[in-house]
Amino acid sequence: MTTGYQESFARFSAHQAAAAPAHVSELRRKGIERFAALGFPTTRNEDWHFTSVSPIAEHDFTMLVEASGDVRKTHIEQYLFCPNDWYALVFVNGRFAPELSTIAELPAGVTVMPLAKAYVDAPELVSRIGTQVDAETQAFSALNSAFMLDGSVVHIEKDVELTRPIHLVYVTDPHAAKGMTHPRNLIVSDANSRATVIESYVSVGSATYFTNAVTEVSVAQGATLHHYKIQRESARAFHVGTIQVEQARDSHYFSFSFATGAQLSRTNVYTLLAGEGCGATLNGLYMLDDAQHGDHQTLIVHREPNCYSRELYKGVLDAQSHGVFNGKVYVHPEAQKTDGKQTNKVLLLSERAQIDAKPQLEIFADDVKCTHGATVGQLDQVSLFYMKSRGVGNELARRLLTYAFAADVIETLEQPSVRDELEAITLARFNVAELPAGELAGAETVGA
Repeated sequence: MTTGYQESFARFSAHQAAAAPAHVSELRRKGIERFAALGFPTTRNEDWHFTSVSPIAEHDFTMLVEASGDVRKTHIEQYLFCPNDWYALVFVNGRFAPELSTIAELPAGVTVMPLAKAYVDAPELVSRIGTQVDAETQAFSALNSAFMLDGSVVHIEKDVELTRPIHLVYVTDPHAAKGMTHPRNLIVSDANSRATVIESYVSVGSATYFTNAVTEVSVAQGATLHHYKIQRESARAFHVGTIQVEQARDSHYFSFSFATGAQLSRTNVYTLLAGEGCGATLNGLYMLDDAQHGDHQTLIVHREPNCYSRELYKGVLDAQSHGVFNGKVYVHPEAQKTDGKQTNKVLLLSERAQIDAKPQLEIFADDVKCTHGATVGQLDQVSLFYMKSRGVGNELARRLLTYAFAADVIETLEQPSVRDELEAITLARFNVAELPAGELAGAETVGA
């Protein structure tokens, strides 16, 4: 099943040979070799036990190398949150679209540019690409390395506090049907810096395509990085995204994953707490419907002492959807005084919906405080009865309770515009805003 990708790589490599430095060309070569050796993961692989990638492997996707000029700003305004206030890099079908981007007036100490430009303008940053991603054992990371073409490079220098978010937007349009893109991002936060970076993966149209994204993140000593990934791909798309993070002493990394799109999606968030006193917070919300399949995998490695990690993932599954959550916290023998907590909660709205949850702790230190748990259930009948007894209609009560369950994790976001927009998306998904005004007015009396 890898032969077609090898043939595609030969054409891609010939076309792009002179467009990247030797370091990147070598990563590409090693990437396709490892992918050919590994092949697509199967359900015999423990990390992929509940997710079959056959729908991806069986398609004959073609690498997209040319930019598309058919997307206008009006087409993507709904995905930009604050189109006039944020720094934004927009890519269409995997290629940078300067006419849709807003990065002209960056403050001193901040670098934001497309990867293809960084090859020439920031070779010292580009040299860091590939140092954190596991392309030896992870097939999709190897495939991304092989077809690495464009993406984003973000660098926040020492002591810089960036007050406006950086938004990396990857748009796929109808011309991408049967195409694939492999965005590669690099985010570097130097010592004592502070910033917010948001990745959005969206579509204009309903084409079938494949997005395979990899993001490498480095958080230096004392730095704080808020990093959000929002996946709203086409309902017929396939999406695999991997985020690999390394944290230094006293750093803080806040991750949030929001996934509602794609026919089949997988999001990996891996972070290494490599310095004493650092902390990681990994939160997420996935909402699936119809026959969607959504998989979230997290790995938090505590390598040094006196570190903390917090994790809260919630899922709402309806119809015949299938969710997967596999979260692992690994504590090295040297990582004494580790404080880790992991929680996964899932709400099933249909008898046909299903979830496979596997929270894990592997602890090799004896002075730690670690907990993990997973709950799966349906709507609380007591709460439902209470709301109905206060005059709230049955359908509205169900929708409000579902929204409340989902919105709880969104409230952890510190960026108001993102929090408000994701709450609006959640409301719209459960049609709360579309209910008659009289029913909404009745809902306001609950808890009075």
